[in-house]
Amino acid sequence: MTTLIFDLETQHLADEVGGWDNIAKMKMACAVTLNLDTGEFTRYLESDVDKLLADLRAASLVVGYNIQRFDYEVLRPYAGKPLRLPTVDLLADIYRALGFRLSLDSVAGATLGHTKNADGLLAVQWFRAGQIEKVLDYCQQDVQVTRELYEYGRTHKHVKYRDKFGRVKLVPVRW
Repeated sequence: MTTLIFDLETQHLADEVGGWDNIAKMKMACAVTLNLDTGEFTRYLESDVDKLLADLRAASLVVGYNIQRFDYEVLRPYAGKPLRLPTVDLLADIYRALGFRLSLDSVAGATLGHTKNADGLLAVQWFRAGQIEKVLDYCQQDVQVTRELYEYGRTHKHVKYRDKFGRVKLVPVRW
C-alpha cells in the first residue's frame, strides 16, 4: 500500500493556452512525488511522464492540492484519457466544506505557520530560462507543504485559513 503526495509544474500559463478551460494544453514541465512509506522524493521531467503515470497508477492513494481539476488535467494528453485514481484532493475537500476555493499558500500559512517560497508564474519563468533545478526544488517544496497539510488534517481533523478580516477559521476535513 503506497501513498504518494504529488504535484506538477507546467510549461505554459493559462492565458497562453486560451484560459483555464484549456489546462490540458499547459504541458508538464516537471513533477515530484513523495512516497509516504519510504520518505523518498522522486523527480520527473516531461521525458519521464510515462514513469510518473505508472507510479501514480501503482499507488494505492495519491494526495495533492487541486490535483483533480489541475494536475490530472495537465496529464490527460499524456495519459490518453482522464486519470481515475484513488485520490485525496485537499482543495476539493476544503471546497466541499466551505463552498469556495483557497490557495495552498493561504491554508499553509494559517495552518502550518509558513508558506511557499514562490508561485507557479515564477516556476514557468524559471522553466523557460532553463533553470529546471529551481523548478524541481519549488515543486518539491509544494509536495512537502502538501504532505504537512495532509498530516495535520489527518491528526487534527481540520485545517485553518484566514477570512477576509484576518481571523483564523477552521475547516473540518476527513483525511
